[in-house]
Amino acid sequence: MTPASLRAAALVLLGAVWQPAQAQLGLPRLPSLPTLPAPVAPALQRPLPAVTELIRARQERVADMLQQRRQLVEPDPAGEPAVRGQVLVTSPAPALIDAARAEGFTVMRERRLEALDLTLVTLRAPEGWDTARAVRRLRELDPQAAIDFNHLYLESGTVDPLHAASPPGAAPSPSNGRFKVGLIDAGVETDHPLLRGAAVRAWGCGSRKVPSAHGTAVASLLVGRAERFRSAAPDAVLYAADVYCDDPIGGSIEAVAAALAWLIGEQVAVVNISLVGPANRTLEQVVRRATSRGILLVAAVGNDGPAAAPLYPAAYPEVVAVTAVDARGDVLPEACRGPHVAFAAPGADMVAAGFARAPYAVMRGTSFAAPLVAGLLAARLHQPDVTAAGLALTALARQAIDAGAPGRDVVYGHGVVGRELRTEPALVLR
Repeated sequence: MTPASLRAAALVLLGAVWQPAQAQLGLPRLPSLPTLPAPVAPALQRPLPAVTELIRARQERVADMLQQRRQLVEPDPAGEPAVRGQVLVTSPAPALIDAARAEGFTVMRERRLEALDLTLVTLRAPEGWDTARAVRRLRELDPQAAIDFNHLYLESGTVDPLHAASPPGAAPSPSNGRFKVGLIDAGVETDHPLLRGAAVRAWGCGSRKVPSAHGTAVASLLVGRAERFRSAAPDAVLYAADVYCDDPIGGSIEAVAAALAWLIGEQVAVVNISLVGPANRTLEQVVRRATSRGILLVAAVGNDGPAAAPLYPAAYPEVVAVTAVDARGDVLPEACRGPHVAFAAPGADMVAAGFARAPYAVMRGTSFAAPLVAGLLAARLHQPDVTAAGLALTALARQAIDAGAPGRDVVYGHGVVGRELRTEPALVLR
């Protein structure tokens, strides 16, 4: 078949099974799904106290961050955390920078991301201005430019050490590294027993290693290896980017963009992002540039509750948004909903790598469903390619187990995948 006929065939498949993928892959727009209301099941209108705590977890963490790091972090008008006094401008025209300097702005950093063909310029707000005023003024100077806060993005799940767990059994033979999978998260404890047989390439933090509970758990669900533990892509090489590095303003848009540029430069075709936050113009530009190159970005939908506003990057149409289910296959009551949800995967009643000498930990949250979907896709897509990415999505959608309303819905997306990858806590207890 010719390249044109291959592309046409991919469009037919995508139109039948994966209608939102046309935005995601830079293909001609297909008929879109109807706009569906965000459901709130009657049983969830009055959540149990434990569920209420889970739904409030991110908001409480944001409040603590704004209180404890107020010299460095401030809320945007919607209350989302951003680096105090900093404004991001994406590939600005020289005239805008000149006008900004005339208003009293200072250029703090200019970073060229060749793999994305973007330049990020970080401006310091004039003395006495809050960041919201600085963003408004720059947008007045150039309404067409991508100007926004330097938002901070947070993990989307909880990690609790599993006491009385037995050490992982001997890992199978080391990974043969047949393909790659990417991770943008906090640091990974690469010498954890579940990861000793895995091939890991790390980025970020200079020469330092700053492992974390969240990053280690997510990494193990991607490439972990042990006798009683299953991951989604144990034969992959993991390219792990740490965007936190134990920095009080870690998880910024600047760090996420730079990490994604590194992964594109390494020809990583599927990238997991188990982080959530607000819509951001720079992030939107970065997502569009990456996916137009045939990269699949897989992201957790977040745990702010069924009636919450969408969280990003998962809610961008170019991103594969993943929700979480429990051992029964029921969606987590704290998981976000919406027409952007693409797949569901296990995200509770399961274990992954523990941290700080804990062999295992119990996971809960959409953070831990996303890497299972990312790993399944990475096994199908070994090189960035627009058409092949569409076919990989189509194939996974066809394998999904329908749940909830018939067909694609706002709770489970196309359905549940990767149920066989959930490791029961009982399997690793002594």
